[in-house]
Amino acid sequence: MRKLFLCWLLLPLLGSGQSKTVVNTFRAFPKPEKVAEFEKALAAHAQKYHTGDWKWRTYEVLSGPDAGAYHVTEGPNSWAQLDERKDISKEHTADWNMNVSPLTTSQGSNSFAVYREELSSVPLTEFTDKMAITHVFPKQGYGDTIAALIKKVKVVWDKTKEPVAVYQASGSGPTQYILVFRYKTGWKERDPAFRKPFMERYKAEYNDSGYNDYMAAIQQFVERSYSEMLSYRADLSSK
Repeated sequence: MRKLFLCWLLLPLLGSGQSKTVVNTFRAFPKPEKVAEFEKALAAHAQKYHTGDWKWRTYEVLSGPDAGAYHVTEGPNSWAQLDERKDISKEHTADWNMNVSPLTTSQGSNSFAVYREELSSVPLTEFTDKMAITHVFPKQGYGDTIAALIKKVKVVWDKTKEPVAVYQASGSGPTQYILVFRYKTGWKERDPAFRKPFMERYKAEYNDSGYNDYMAAIQQFVERSYSEMLSYRADLSSK
């Protein structure tokens, strides 16, 4: 009886350790003269081979250094699910290698990231059709410092109802925080008339001195950052 009781106590710990917070993303760059063919092949691949836990959400990158690329997100899943994955058959791989890959200009990019609930102001799966992503690369050794800074910013997002999902890159190059600004009603949310500029909102919460400290921390601890806008392509995603 005692052993059974201990097992029940451990169940929540086991469950929390395998939470579905991992997303796998990749970007593909089609050859300019093959965009229509690429989209057709990508959609066919997604809808045939990516179902259930492995569904794809496909976005078109509209601006930034990767403008023209297609951004595909798979998940969220747990690391344990990735260990146990069995759906990548030879046929699956051959379809990509023969029908999709030849229509691209390069190998593209692939990465994993983990959703950070304590830094986010929106649930992981509350997706939108339009979004902006800010990629933040802390200087070496200052990842936790930037996480603490984002936690302060989250207070501003929460109070002004700005939906931002925060991810941290995992095993995918330099330390990176990915801030995904989800626009529930479209691009108009970028207009200062819709929501006051961030500087005003941050000062309202932490005063002028607090904002100056925030900017000083950005300058001191961030190596670089860049932003981009993306639009969801339901026609190229899993059904």
